[in-house]
Amino acid sequence: MRKIAIYGKGGIGKSTVCSNLSAAFALQGLTVMQIGCDPKADSTLHLTDGKPPIPVIEYLRKNTVCNHIGEITKIGFNDVICIESGGPPPGIGCAGRGILSTFEVIEDLGAFETYKPDIVMFDVLGDVVCGGFTTPIRDGWAEEVYIVTSGEKMSLFAAKNIAKALDSLSGRGYARLAGVIGNCRGIPGEKEIIKDFARTTRSEVTGIIPRDNEISFWESQDKTVLEGNRDSEISRAFIDLAGAISRVRVE
Repeated sequence: MRKIAIYGKGGIGKSTVCSNLSAAFALQGLTVMQIGCDPKADSTLHLTDGKPPIPVIEYLRKNTVCNHIGEITKIGFNDVICIESGGPPPGIGCAGRGILSTFEVIEDLGAFETYKPDIVMFDVLGDVVCGGFTTPIRDGWAEEVYIVTSGEKMSLFAAKNIAKALDSLSGRGYARLAGVIGNCRGIPGEKEIIKDFARTTRSEVTGIIPRDNEISFWESQDKTVLEGNRDSEISRAFIDLAGAISRVRVE
């Protein structure tokens, strides 16, 4: 089982990248589980026709306990297994608590043993602000991390902080930085900027997704581009990225 965490600045498109990667892996015949680790609970929105599963923390508020993993999962496009952690109402409580509660439920109810995924994708809010948001890269959850960034200054700033967090946790058996994914925004010289950033983190660019209006078109239809038009050029970019990740050697 490969366990992959996708990190990046809020709004950089990490959920778009994560969902299309999940779709690409599923189209390869793999069993895929995507876990959204964001209080907004919108990671799997475009895998589930705009109707993601009830967030775990919301389910627990209403029911106190979860007795069966199927109560907090939803099967999305091409049988991708979708879970959303969710979080407290804005301004109240700790958002990281949603991730911690979700992982406790996943472990207690044996989600991995039940669904037997080949690949687990963790879509994580990229501004590492507390221990809760580092949970996916600790304690044997994710094994490898990919940072999503564009060539924009604030995106690179957040990506640098994520890389620093990973570096500070290295040597403890936590997840390692496996590569950088470029999600282009049309910045002049953007590909070279992203490659330069990867070099500064002693990593490499795993793939670059070009800017393409087809992504937003299909997302307006609550679909990934791979569901909407898997033969398009932008779908091919995601398929190629999935192939590149598949070739990364996991130590």
